[in-house]
Amino acid sequence: MVSTDQKTDVKEKEADCPVVVAVTSHAVFESGGAEDPDGLYVGGIAFPLLQALQKVNERLLKENPAESLLFDVIVITTESQQQQQSSRITESIRHHGLKVSRFCFSNEEDFIENLLNNNVHLFLTTNRNEALQGSQKGVLSVLLDEHTASCPTEQLRVLFCGDAVVQSEAGPALASKQAAQSFSAQIGKMRGRFGLFDSPISIALVTSRGGRESCGDALRTLRSLGVNADEAYCLAGVPRGPIKRLLRPHFLLSECFSSN
Repeated sequence: MVSTDQKTDVKEKEADCPVVVAVTSHAVFESGGAEDPDGLYVGGIAFPLLQALQKVNERLLKENPAESLLFDVIVITTESQQQQQSSRITESIRHHGLKVSRFCFSNEEDFIENLLNNNVHLFLTTNRNEALQGSQKGVLSVLLDEHTASCPTEQLRVLFCGDAVVQSEAGPALASKQAAQSFSAQIGKMRGRFGLFDSPISIALVTSRGGRESCGDALRTLRSLGVNADEAYCLAGVPRGPIKRLLRPHFLLSECFSSN
């Protein structure tokens, strides 16, 4: 199937550097194509995250109606079954009040090309293989899991994992690292638009290994990218599971700390 793009009535962000976020339709809607009584798809794992992105845009525009640094959301479909239901996907998006600027209907072979053509800064999926392919092509890719479904909708929560990858063969490609640093810098700029309290963006840092020095190095790395963490946790070998459950981040980022 030849990939196609379908624009919506949501105006695309007219900015020099919009933060383009692409999310797969199988992350937006429940697996198996579950429907509500009206025949529309039921919201899936990525729903709270998309609502949080939308809330950030609303708050940014409230602070400054001329704001140009905004999230631009694209929904991409890679499954042939859902491609055949394209009209239902678009209707379901509108029904749930999500603001999406474009739909990309592609197949498993060319969805990466769609990501690159649309200058995607962050790719969200529930498919591990898709996330791997995106990372290999230099697109910052995040694998969402069931925990994302229970995250807040009023605040975007980003967790940086500051444990640097020492072995180059285990780290991400250089292009992926650069993509992570670029996205992190944009998130830092967005966070800087708000004060210390009542921000629609929360940034936390956690280091699992090492002591204070390791945490300090990670904080300095973030600051060099223009990112100021709201919270920082030095776990010194303690499992980070309890902290994740407490913070409930929408996603984790670690590539920008890679030593590649």
